[in-house]
Amino acid sequence: MRLLAALDLRLLRLLRTRGHTPPVEISLIRLARAGENGLLWYAIALAGAALAGRRSEGFFRAMETVLAALVLNTVVKQTVRRARPVLEEELPALTPVLSGRSYPSAHSSTSFAGARALSAAGLPAPPLYAVAVTMALSRPYLGVHYPSDILAGALLGDAVARLMTR
Repeated sequence: MRLLAALDLRLLRLLRTRGHTPPVEISLIRLARAGENGLLWYAIALAGAALAGRRSEGFFRAMETVLAALVLNTVVKQTVRRARPVLEEELPALTPVLSGRSYPSAHSSTSFAGARALSAAGLPAPPLYAVAVTMALSRPYLGVHYPSDILAGALLGDAVARLMTR
């Protein structure tokens, strides 16, 4: 277990210290804000529903799926109660957070739930998953999640979407 924790911390430090330029940081901060509580995924689903007209049921199911992933994520987060990472003072988090709890990442859960559900609704999967992966990786890059948080969130969101899109 200590080996996994050390690897988690090492990966966090790597993501928090590599590839940081002001344009990349600003872009990922904006993306993370759009991902709060799954808002980006609701917006994509609403746009899809508006364009789909009578065939909008899959997009409304996608919104339900993202909400279910967020609710289940919150339950797990409050049960596990893992604190957010704190790196030395020279590596503060680059964005504010809504909660002091870290595991699992709600951004990852809602993103992977949204990507799977929206692809089931008919949108192309590759760009959806590209956004989901970017959203997930933005969290340790910004210093607010351990890599294991985003992995757990991705698995949770995908599992919720698999169950709800059958």
